[in-house]
Amino acid sequence: MAVQTVATHTDLSLGPAAALSCRECGERFPLGPVFACEACFGPLEIAYDLPEGDPEELRRRIAAGPDSIWRYAPLLPVPADVAGKPNLNPGFTRLVKADNLARELGVTGGLYVKDDSGNPTHSFKDRVVAIAVEAARAFGFTTLSCSSTGNLAGAVGAAAARAGLRSCVFIPHDLEQGKVVMAAVYGGDLVGIEGTYDDVNRFCSELIGDPIGEGWGFVNVNLRPYYAEGSKTLAYEICEQLGWRLPDQLVVPIASGSQLTKIDKGLRELIALGLVEDRPYKIFGAQAEGCSPVARAFKDGHDVVRPVKPDTIAKSLAIGNPADGPYVLDIARRTGGAVEDVNDGQIVDAIKLLARTEGVFAETAGGVTVGVTRKLIEAGVLDPTLTTVVLNTGDGLKTLDAVAPTTGPSAIIRPNLDSFREAGLA
Repeated sequence: MAVQTVATHTDLSLGPAAALSCRECGERFPLGPVFACEACFGPLEIAYDLPEGDPEELRRRIAAGPDSIWRYAPLLPVPADVAGKPNLNPGFTRLVKADNLARELGVTGGLYVKDDSGNPTHSFKDRVVAIAVEAARAFGFTTLSCSSTGNLAGAVGAAAARAGLRSCVFIPHDLEQGKVVMAAVYGGDLVGIEGTYDDVNRFCSELIGDPIGEGWGFVNVNLRPYYAEGSKTLAYEICEQLGWRLPDQLVVPIASGSQLTKIDKGLRELIALGLVEDRPYKIFGAQAEGCSPVARAFKDGHDVVRPVKPDTIAKSLAIGNPADGPYVLDIARRTGGAVEDVNDGQIVDAIKLLARTEGVFAETAGGVTVGVTRKLIEAGVLDPTLTTVVLNTGDGLKTLDAVAPTTGPSAIIRPNLDSFREAGLA
């Protein structure tokens, strides 16, 4: 395992982060740019010394913070002065009470859409990258990099520009044009690789071990333990926006699976801190049928996720070998949830349904979560009488190609009233 710079917790100022802990064997290591356990090669994650004391006081402290993820700085691996540093200040996006969509789907217990398209680069990836940037600064990296299905590339490019770092990001060569342009416009290097996302990710792992990669922070490889923690802020915000209450059910898209696992971690932390009442909740994972290895494993009762070759319009979820797949299975089963998939046609229909009912234009990943929500309700798996939160993780303007063939003008008319009447729209 190649490591460019190693620092211990005593060398750093990363808030309550205490160590790196192996998710498999529990071995602990000093904080540093490493992502795999030296003992068993399991994935590492952040272990914390979380604040103790009166939950009400912590709630007040959070409420007094900025309208961004930095209001939760006491629970994140970031320095205390993070809000004052040059960054994009993502987060605290709207939680839409989706009453119109609820009526369409037959939900009576309260339906909400957590709409992360309002982040600076219009996807939830701004959250995770913001945390990774602070780790990159702490470890002295000068180049920020990633392997990406599109949204992450744009988020890294923007965050690096704001932080004064170089960026060099890697994507599959055939991504949606909107995401390619957005990743390139920030002035960093954008490299298309012939192959799938899994090919891109393998290349980046090789680059870390080469002298070329010296001084590079790969947000979702050697900085992954820090990067992944950004997804916890979705859980924090949802509960705070619900009045410091756990939702009964959440529907979360699955790419690598990291977002879902960290949302669960965030909910468990809020319970441990006394910020929310400890009661049951269910987490449901959502995949596209053309890349659904976790859904297939769940339905077959397997603990191992078999890799697949992606073939779906939901390219932001097109990870055929999801690193956190087995942990997603554990969480879905532990919480009484499920993992389901929908086909491309159902994804497009769900994008249009959400737009028509709530005025939220989701990218294809949002179509997956809404489509899966509808499918689970129809199957009697998701309880429509319970409070349910569905995640939309990106902006539909990035995936126009998915809906363009079936979306356009209601009519093209001559500029007069007779022509308008003839079109049948009057």
